[in-house]
Amino acid sequence: MYRAVAWDIDGTLIDSEPLHHQSLLAGCRNWNVDLDDLPDQAFRGIHMGDVWTMLRPRLPVGLDQAEWLAAINVHYVANRADAIPIPEAVETIRTLADRGVPQVCVSNSGRQVVNANLDALGVLDHMRLTISLDDVSVGKPDPTPYREACRQLAIAPGSVVAVEDSRTGTKAARAAGLFVVGYLPSGGPLSDIDLSANRLSSILDLFPG
Repeated sequence: MYRAVAWDIDGTLIDSEPLHHQSLLAGCRNWNVDLDDLPDQAFRGIHMGDVWTMLRPRLPVGLDQAEWLAAINVHYVANRADAIPIPEAVETIRTLADRGVPQVCVSNSGRQVVNANLDALGVLDHMRLTISLDDVSVGKPDPTPYREACRQLAIAPGSVVAVEDSRTGTKAARAAGLFVVGYLPSGGPLSDIDLSANRLSSILDLFPG
């Protein structure tokens, strides 16, 4: 019934939120901006374009968005080993690959961060393609990233399983027409899902060997 898996990355395959937060703080310190008052989950699931808009009043006048983002990414990529794989993520991806199931990643992070995460996990070669924030005009919760993934796969959205841990992601996948699995340990109660999962290995039940 299902032909492919579209993985979210942050919080679904890798516990990267603490590193994202530390990278944001470290990057902003380049301009003597102190964001230590922010909670560590302040921007969970929010793409960096919206983070920029939300933080803009606290940043120096004239600061270039691309320069700001580059500083954050430099810290993240250099410290990618600090991100921790979600339990069963790597094993599930490898098993699906062995079964011939096409897999993609759909992320609200930029290309550098997406590649750094998949490199840290050692699963980049198992992905048919990846969609980053650099590849689309608008990120999640808009359905565009998932629609683009399905278009490139040449597979109807209803035949693709999206695995997400945030409401931002589940909303995007639902609007794009995918079958949505909510990974609960990272995100807690989720809406806009077809199936909840406490273990990533349960995705294998949708793709019998």
